[in-house]
Amino acid sequence: MSIRIVRLGHPRATNEGLRIGTVRRPPRGVRKEDYARKDIYDLWFPNLSPSEALLKEGMQAADEQAWKTFRRKFMAEMKAPGASRDLDLLAALSHQTHFSIGCYCEDESRCHRSILKELLSARGADLR
Repeated sequence: MSIRIVRLGHPRATNEGLRIGTVRRPPRGVRKEDYARKDIYDLWFPNLSPSEALLKEGMQAADEQAWKTFRRKFMAEMKAPGASRDLDLLAALSHQTHFSIGCYCEDESRCHRSILKELLSARGADLR
């Protein structure tokens, strides 16, 4: 059992399980009933996405210093009680079932999903 970190909209891996979209907004121009069929996500879970203001800042992070600033602020958001409990839940579930979490960003190294991966790993999640 484990969590897979994915790019939303890409083909699913074998035994990927439930795909959870940890994004601030649903995709534009796609009908809600088509999200799963188009390999976007099965469940929208914006609780683990950057706040609206931080998302704008992150999308403009053009250099390493700007990315480090985004990373620090996002880590602070994920320390809030609700987000922390959500991360604990996903880490615990990773030992019971397969599922994936993801975002739309092309470059995982400059995406909040890389930070979520780190946070889940620190909580003992089983990651693929």
